Amino acid sequence: MPDSIVEYGAYIEGKRVGAKGIAESLDLVRKHNSGFEGAKAFLWVGLHEPAAPEVEWLAEVFGLHPLAVEDAVKAHQRPKVERYGDSLFMVLKTIAYLDHDELTATSEIIAAGEIMVFLGADFVVTVRHGEHCPLTEVRGRLEDHPELLGRGPAGVLHAIADHVVDRYLQVADLMQMELEEVEATVFADVSSRDINRIYQLKREMLEMKRAITPLQSPLAALPQRRVIPSEMREYFRDVGDHLSRVCEQVESSNELCSSILQAALARSNALANEDMRKISSWVAILAVPTMIAGIYGMNFDFMPETKQVWGYPAVLAVMITTCVLLHRGFRRNGWL
Repeated sequence: MPDSIVEYGAYIEGKRVGAKGIAESLDLVRKHNSGFEGAKAFLWVGLHEPAAPEVEWLAEVFGLHPLAVEDAVKAHQRPKVERYGDSLFMVLKTIAYLDHDELTATSEIIAAGEIMVFLGADFVVTVRHGEHCPLTEVRGRLEDHPELLGRGPAGVLHAIADHVVDRYLQVADLMQMELEEVEATVFADVSSRDINRIYQLKREMLEMKRAITPLQSPLAALPQRRVIPSEMREYFRDVGDHLSRVCEQVESSNELCSSILQAALARSNALANEDMRKISSWVAILAVPTMIAGIYGMNFDFMPETKQVWGYPAVLAVMITTCVLLHRGFRRNGWL
């Protein structure tokens, strides 16, 4: 048995039954289905980052299409739904929010992964890439509710899709909180580091958008597939509605992030101009005594007031008066 297999189980009448191996479990399921009309016994096999020989071994057991097997091994696929004979192959992008103490220019906030699902009449094979979206919780919830497992393989696919979309919503809410925190700092104190943080957040928002948005079309078309029982189609439409809401939230958050970035850049430029005005004002104030001192420092014999007793205090008075007048003028105009 491949080492990448996380767990497998045969489910008959909504209950898990023991079997020695995958091939034996599949034979048990098919014997049960052949003896009962409309039975929904099936086998669910879960793998995590398998190598090519491991997936090829399962492909022989379940009769999986070589193209779908190649996609499952290589990963990095766009969300899609494809039909190969009597089986269905679906790719779901997963995202996870990574905890961090402080958002910096190098913080990684969103981690992306993939879940590939092979769906047949009596089997479900899930291939997961990435560490942040395990399906143990989904399997446990289904096993605790036999009526959900009684829906068959389509019920498992619905539970997986619903779980992934719920994660989307959680991450979108957390990213919204990040945006609100960054937005609050934009008009308080903007520096080049603040802008780098906002740009990093913008990149993470785009990463999330690329993972979520392409799933809309495949998920909307899924209820029309013949392998999906008619009683399950409403459930998939409900997941599609949730995904649409998440996509709208992500789109609005992405636009808000762009607006925050533009506002931060504008605010940074405004603060830089304000600093330049202050510097220019003080340069202008200090230029007056510098000019007067420079003139009277030329050491010529025939210069006005150089031999007068009141010459030195008069020049100081002119310097101080001029500087005070300039300072008042600049403050009145908002430069200081």
